[in-house]
Amino acid sequence: MTLSTAIDHVQVAELLARLREKKPLVHNITNYVVMSLSANVLLAVGASPAMVHAAEEVEAFVSISDALVINIGTLSPGWVEGMRRAATRAEGLGKPWLLDPVGCGATPYRVGVAVELASLGPKIIRGNASEILCLSGASGAGGRGVDSTAGSDDAVHAAVTLSRRTKAVVAVTGAIDYATDGERVVAVEGGDPLMTFSTGLGCALSATAAAFSAVAPPLEATAAALAVYGVAGKLAAARCKGPGHLPAELCDALYALDAATLAQHVVISERRV
Repeated sequence: MTLSTAIDHVQVAELLARLREKKPLVHNITNYVVMSLSANVLLAVGASPAMVHAAEEVEAFVSISDALVINIGTLSPGWVEGMRRAATRAEGLGKPWLLDPVGCGATPYRVGVAVELASLGPKIIRGNASEILCLSGASGAGGRGVDSTAGSDDAVHAAVTLSRRTKAVVAVTGAIDYATDGERVVAVEGGDPLMTFSTGLGCALSATAAAFSAVAPPLEATAAALAVYGVAGKLAAARCKGPGHLPAELCDALYALDAATLAQHVVISERRV
């Protein structure tokens, strides 16, 4: 699907239906904190998750998967080797893969791993503002551990720069989510501030974007994922008194999403750089 105008709620619904029909197998090399949540979110949206990390088998598993997520939240040398092998295999097979540079900027080792992986051909890079600022090479960039100290609006230029350098679609998420292919910038409103109090929801969003990349080109896939996740997050938060039950409510909202609900809540705009 090639869009001449900003993606709208009709196209988001079409892509969600396409994902649910295909049920893409999404290979996740992700961190210990979010494995269960990411798997449950993928199941709720209509995809099939697999958490496969061993360097000895990642290449074989990439070969049978529809998309790959590489999330650097909990790093170790063995996992990094698996990430390299999986990314290289996915690129060689022409399969979409997404990089989530969790905590980029926290330590020199983490920055080095993120920069190396970003050079291996991801189709999508998804991070918070501080992570995208750091990965783009912006001076003075850096978050507070895995948390962002900047707003998504502050990282749009860095996202465009990073996209042009890596040829990946870059998504920067925050109060407003943005996705860019270096020429177009799509802004997606949604979600809820309560989501910042629940660990791993950004990582699960990355997994969702990877699932959509199995059924659509990177920019359209990313925009659709941001829209679907944002609507589900907004609806889930409205049902919660606090963040404790939010992950379960989010999965329920994703599972129940339909075209009518998307038409009521999706807010997307687009501009040229």
